[in-house]
Amino acid sequence: MEKFLAFMFPLLLSVYVQGVDGSIGVNYGTVADNLPAPEQVAHFLLESTIINRVRLFDANPKMLKAFAHTGIAITVTVPNDQIPHLTKLNFAQQWVKTNIVPYAPATNIVRILVGNEVLSTANKLFIVNLVPAMQVLHTALVGESMDLRIQISTPHSLGILADSSPPSAGKFREGYDSHVLKPLLSFLKAINSPFMINPYPFFGSSADILDYALFRPNAGVLDENTKLTYANMLDGQLDAVFSAMKLLGFTDVDIVIAETGWPSKGDTGQAGVDAESAAEYNRKLVQHVTSGIGTPLMPNRTFETYIFALFNEDLKPGPMCERNFGLFQPDLTPVYNIGILRPTAKANFPSIPTPAVKHMPAPKGKTWCVPKSGANEEALERNIDYACGLDMEYCKPIQESGACFYPNTVRAHAAYAMNAYFQAMGRNDFDCDFRQTGAVTNKDPSCLASKRLGPSCTVGGVAHGVFWANSSLHSAVFDSVVGASEQSSHVE
Repeated sequence: MEKFLAFMFPLLLSVYVQGVDGSIGVNYGTVADNLPAPEQVAHFLLESTIINRVRLFDANPKMLKAFAHTGIAITVTVPNDQIPHLTKLNFAQQWVKTNIVPYAPATNIVRILVGNEVLSTANKLFIVNLVPAMQVLHTALVGESMDLRIQISTPHSLGILADSSPPSAGKFREGYDSHVLKPLLSFLKAINSPFMINPYPFFGSSADILDYALFRPNAGVLDENTKLTYANMLDGQLDAVFSAMKLLGFTDVDIVIAETGWPSKGDTGQAGVDAESAAEYNRKLVQHVTSGIGTPLMPNRTFETYIFALFNEDLKPGPMCERNFGLFQPDLTPVYNIGILRPTAKANFPSIPTPAVKHMPAPKGKTWCVPKSGANEEALERNIDYACGLDMEYCKPIQESGACFYPNTVRAHAAYAMNAYFQAMGRNDFDCDFRQTGAVTNKDPSCLASKRLGPSCTVGGVAHGVFWANSSLHSAVFDSVVGASEQSSHVE
């Protein structure tokens, strides 16, 4: 990703998803009475999006046929109520012969999930039979010579944790830890399969910690045990699970995010429940889990991640938000834009809703993100840490040996990092908020500077702003530009 900043987000996501480490998928739920035919869905995903992984909540034969010859990696699910039956080898063998053998390898089935959030059901029959069912199912796959191509796992809610705060104190619930999860992790390690979890920062968020849940710049949360600071809630949730696994001695089992997402619509009074927040969470989620940065306790890792969900599902019970987690409407139009449509498909959706900060109209034409003149250095340092923490490629030019190291001031370096992030994320207004320390301008700061001071640094060929040679003139020129931008693009 040598020229990351030069690309728009769709290309960034395409690099990750289509490459060797491609790891972004979607959950294809069907609790609705208005969804398109599976063949239409498979064709749409293949031809119009860059998604190449799909998780199904059953083993519906129509869906498995629909995805044949697409190459899309498919995960199927054995319903919870079949877990006790699956402990019998004859049943498991027949299940594989009926639901897997007729469709593979034409359909690229890569994983079978035994149940969903089984420990949270409190159903003793399901829980005690979970690991035995997975073991017997694996034996059935071995009998069909499919065990090396198809993994077995099961997803868990974060309800399996007795403690999750701080992340380093994470541990599994007593009883489940030794009787279910330790044998489960031992089995997963033996067959080289991942431990799968369903973390949802949305359900742990409130108005006070919305920035923390939505990957926005924030003061962070300090883990007093490790002295590590967490910049977002998802990292805290992942590390709590990792800490619980570590207590049982299984730090070498991969973690896969089986579900996570954010609703675009909800009931009155819910904080951050709108299309803008949903788009922001899912876009930044994809960037974060594929960046290779990892988490404070799991550095330098990527995470296979499945966004919930592909569609809004109108028959789901519960509050309104449960029916509005979808990336797409049933007619295949995007609920919002997170950059997963292929360029050739965008022409079919000329009016895709693109999130924008309320009360902050986007300037037309080319735009830049610059710090507000009143932003203090502490806030700007946090902005640098945030942007550079997502990808160090952002910050190479402002490192000591970089072309844009001078002027060596916090404001100058923050301006580079903030605008680099803004340009890379697609120049959405809310990506220049930075807790109200940034402002979008349609006046090119570098053009203003170049008339007086000579050439400036650029981001991916787009002049980004405020780096010019004579630091003594820097503040006056910079503040004049930011002052103009604040008048035309007020951030509330």
